[in-house]
Formats: sequence, structure tokens, C-alpha cells
Amino acid sequence: MVPRGPLFRSSATPSIFCCLSKLVSRPFSLTGCFALTLYVSLLFIFFLFYPLHRNFPDDLEREETLFMEETQQVIEERLWRPSLSRGFRPCTKPTSRYEGPKYWNRYLTVRSNGGLNQMRAGICDMVAVARILNATLVIPQLDKRSFWRDSSTFSDIFDEDHFIATLQGDVPIIKELPKELDSVARARKHFTSWSGMKYYLEIAELWKDYQVIHVPKSDSRLSNNDLPIDIQRLRCRAFYYALRFSPPIEQLGKKLVGRLKSHGRYISLHLRYEKDMLSFTGCTYGLSDEEAEELKIMRENTNHWKTKKINATEQRIGGYCPLTPKEMGIFLKALGHPPSTWIYIAAGEIYGGDAHLSELRSYFPNLVFKETVATSEELEPFAKHASQTAALDYIISVESDVFVPSYSGNMARALEGHRRFLGHRKTFSPDRKGLVEVFDKMERGKLKEGQKLSSRITEMHKFRQGAPRKRLGALPGVKGRGRFRTEESFYENPFPECICSSRNLTN
Repeated sequence: MVPRGPLFRSSATPSIFCCLSKLVSRPFSLTGCFALTLYVSLLFIFFLFYPLHRNFPDDLEREETLFMEETQQVIEERLWRPSLSRGFRPCTKPTSRYEGPKYWNRYLTVRSNGGLNQMRAGICDMVAVARILNATLVIPQLDKRSFWRDSSTFSDIFDEDHFIATLQGDVPIIKELPKELDSVARARKHFTSWSGMKYYLEIAELWKDYQVIHVPKSDSRLSNNDLPIDIQRLRCRAFYYALRFSPPIEQLGKKLVGRLKSHGRYISLHLRYEKDMLSFTGCTYGLSDEEAEELKIMRENTNHWKTKKINATEQRIGGYCPLTPKEMGIFLKALGHPPSTWIYIAAGEIYGGDAHLSELRSYFPNLVFKETVATSEELEPFAKHASQTAALDYIISVESDVFVPSYSGNMARALEGHRRFLGHRKTFSPDRKGLVEVFDKMERGKLKEGQKLSSRITEMHKFRQGAPRKRLGALPGVKGRGRFRTEESFYENPFPECICSSRNLTN
């Protein structure tokens, strides 16, 4: 007996179970069986797909929304996520063979030359040299004769007491040379560039005749490679821990970082489109004839710049020129950054001002500078001190979500290394030579902005985002001492001496 309760009764159609009972009571009929099978199948399909059909527009919309959210998340991660550190961590502790400093009655005095980051690298090198020579280091004097004519002293820019205390287990450091040694004869020695242990052990012979050695220049006096690991790690302790900026600079720098981050993520763009850099490199692309002539005269009248005549076209094609503001706008847009992106310009006065910056601003309207993030009252103590304002740029750049330099100068190299040390924060190194080829094609109308350009530029920079890698050696084919100049700077990439696998952090 087939149940006949409410669940199985319909006033519109006979029950399927009634049909079954009637068919069972009749002789076998192929036609009847086929009809029943077709009816049941259609009924099954109707009830199976009807709910989906009824809700299909809503589900499709929901799936599209989820897809868009996932796509946006992928784009966000690609644009902002730091490079995978693959288990690498900072390692700066001395090895078990490292001994405490020896206190000798002999002194190393130094005049650090160049801009802020050239001086910073030189000071840290001199810490290592003092260790090698078993000398007491006198707090270095800073360059006051460079292009910026900055009168800042060591303590104006750096936390002097912190510097001395942090390195007390490595090198004895004093603020001034003892008065009784002011009048003694000193060995004035221009150390040879990129020198190693053997050279400085020979220099130590000077202690037989002198109590004080004076070094007129500190930049690039120490080799990038082939030094004992404890000397290399000492350089890192000096650069990343000891040579901290002065409290007023640190405090304002952190305050400005907080203001920028209140708007969300931001890019720090080290836009080396300043008068001195363009004149020094001889790069005039995008400038007027009057501007090009002004830079030429400046180069010819600067005594310590050796190269006076430069072919601007060859410089640009070779990738030796800073990218222009417009080129940086094209580059960042091609990587996928939307126009709403906040960009902090870490630089001095841009040559030509708004006439050139407007081309970058047309891509990214949210351009900000120190002068727009800080108040005039906050900046007033640092006014007319280029090294101190450059230190503010450094702090803001090292803490940025993305750092991009338009040229690989001293600041760009120092920041790339520092960001590697802090966990391989995303840092783009633009392929200037390759990009110039792309930009020239655009100028000739052979390539336009769009997906093709974006894919090409993104692919070019897949492995130029600050991921862990060993420091690059000298370029092939370069012989003699010139090969040291082509090595990647130690402070640009302190791997492997100061960045180790988490499995090997025993030292």
C-alpha cells in the first residue's frame, strides 16, 4: 500500500507512486516505462536546478564581488608586501674568537667627506680601521666644504654618547684628542681606496714613529669583501645600531612617519633630480637649452669634479642618468600603483621646480615633501643644514612601505642595505638602462601606456625588489684595482656576513 498522506497527494497531478502501482499491476510495457522514466527525469532536473535558476543573478554577483576582492588582494600584496626573507635574519654578534678592545695610547683622527650617507659609510669604515690598527678613534670631523656647505658637527647629526657607548666593547672612542697631543707631529695619510687587512697591517707600522694618524678622507677606504667576518659585523653594528641620529632628528622623523602612515601606505621616492646631481652626471634629457647650459657651467666651475665634458646622450643610453620625474611617474603607474597612492619625495630642491614635478604629479597627485608633512616651526631648527634634513628623509624612507630611488647614489645604496637588514622591506631598484629603451620606444610611438607596457616593466623588475641575495662581486673583464670600484657596496647589501639563515644564528 502506497502512503496517501498530505506529503504525497497533489490536486493537480497524479502521484508518481500511484503510477508506479498501476504499472506494476499491468503487463510490462516499454512505452509506459519510457514515459515514466522521462517524467521522473524531467521532474528531478526541474527541482534540482530550480533553486539555482531562481537565485542565479544574486550568486553571480556575489561570485564576481569575491573575485574582484581576491584580485585586489593579489594586486595589493604584489605592490606592497615585503620580499620573502626566506628565514634570513640580522646577525651582528661577534664570533667566539672576538676579543675586547685594546687600549693603546695612539689615536686616529678623521675628516669625513661628502654628503650625509657618504660620511656615514666612511665613519663606520673608520671604526673598523681603528679596530684593525688597535687605535683610539677620535669623533670624526664632518665635511663643511661640500656642495651644501653644511656647518653641522657630529653631535648635530648623530647621537654622540650613544655612538661611543654602543661601540665600547669594540673600539675606544673619545670626543676630542687629548690637549697634550695638539702640537705633536701627525702622520697625515690618505688611505688607499678599497684596502684590506694586509694594507692596514702595513699602515700599523706608522705607530713606531707617530702617536696620531690623521685621515683627510674617509669614503671607500675599506674593502667591500675579503675581510674577517668580525670586522664585517663590526661595520654593521656601527652602521645599524651605533650611528643613530641625534634625538631632535629622530623625534621629528618618527613624528612625520606617523603622519604619513595615518593616510595608509606610502612610497618614498628618492628623486635625484637636484641641480648638483644633474650637473655632476652631465644629464640634460628633458631640460631646456638654458637649463642644460647652466648645468654645464656649474660642472666646469667645480674644481673637484674631474670630468668636465660629458656626452649627455651616451650617459642616458648607458643608464647613468637619474630618471626624470615624468619617467618615475610612468614607472610607478606601470607597476600598478593607482593615482591615489601617497608618495613622499625624499630629496632636496628639485631642479626646475613645478615645471618638472608637474609631470609626475599628473600621475600621482598626492605628492608630499618635508615641507608639506611638517610645519615650518618644526623644520626651522634644521633649516640651512642639508645633512640634517637629509637625515629626516632617511628616517622616513627606511620606514616607508616601498622605497624607490631614481638613481643609485649613496643614499639609495645605504637605504637598500638598511631595508634588507630590517627584513627585506620592498625596495625597487629601477633598471635605468632597460627603462630608457622602453621610454624611447614610447617617444617614437612604438609603445603606449597600457597593459603591454605594464607587463613589460613588471617583468623587468621581478627580481629587483630587495629579496635576499648575496652581494655582487666585481664586473667580469675589469682588472687591477678598478675592479673594486665595480663591486656592490657592503652597505648596499650586507649579505652574507650580517644577514644569516635562521638555522645558523649561533653567533
